Amino acid sequence: MSAKFLNHVSVVTGGSTGIGFSIAQALIAQGTKRVYITGRSARTLNKAAVQLGNAAVAVVSDVSSLSDLENLKSEIDKHGDKLDSVFANAGICEKNEMGKTGEAEFDKTFEINVKGVFYTVQTLLPLVKDGASLVLTASICANNGMEGLSLYNASKAAVRSFARTWANDFRDRKIRVNALSPGFTLTSLMENGLNMDKEQIETMKENTARNAPAGYMAEPAEIATAALFLASQDAKYVNGIELTVDGGVSQI
Repeated sequence: MSAKFLNHVSVVTGGSTGIGFSIAQALIAQGTKRVYITGRSARTLNKAAVQLGNAAVAVVSDVSSLSDLENLKSEIDKHGDKLDSVFANAGICEKNEMGKTGEAEFDKTFEINVKGVFYTVQTLLPLVKDGASLVLTASICANNGMEGLSLYNASKAAVRSFARTWANDFRDRKIRVNALSPGFTLTSLMENGLNMDKEQIETMKENTARNAPAGYMAEPAEIATAALFLASQDAKYVNGIELTVDGGVSQI
């Protein structure tokens, strides 16, 4: 592979599984000096770090916890690193039913998906180099109003909005901020967040294959490729956008 990220230092929140893990893996394959991956489960995170090798630093961290984010910042400081990119990727996807949604459900989604993205960026900003790139994981669900996911959809719309505003906020430092909006992607969120069984996942794969012009459901590595493009110098004039990576399903 190319070495577009040679000597690059990055943070990937939610980096122990799925899209986040694939982003970290792709960064390392392209020469990254160090990538800090975060997650809430020490077991899952450490397993990921072993798979990624010596360039990965695992930091147990819940993005909804400001103290955890400060600990992450301290860990980066210990290594004397400054950040070339931040992938604010951690998030959850859980169904909610209007008329029966409790306050705890609301708070959980917005604490992780919105507050988590906001404070990840704000906390790490002093370590972010001028000219760096921030990539925020949003979702096509922010635009398509998928039934039964009003909290998730709205939280990802907020993430899209952050990208627009921060592109302006950070213009003096030449820090680019873009949103990445995956479509249907085969990750553990389907089982752990949406509580889908194997049969339901297969049905979704079949539906996606019928409805997406690409003809299949994405693998996390295909989303990671787009994320790395946004963080790379190939995208140095790309700022404030939403890059939709969904095989065309939301475009037709």
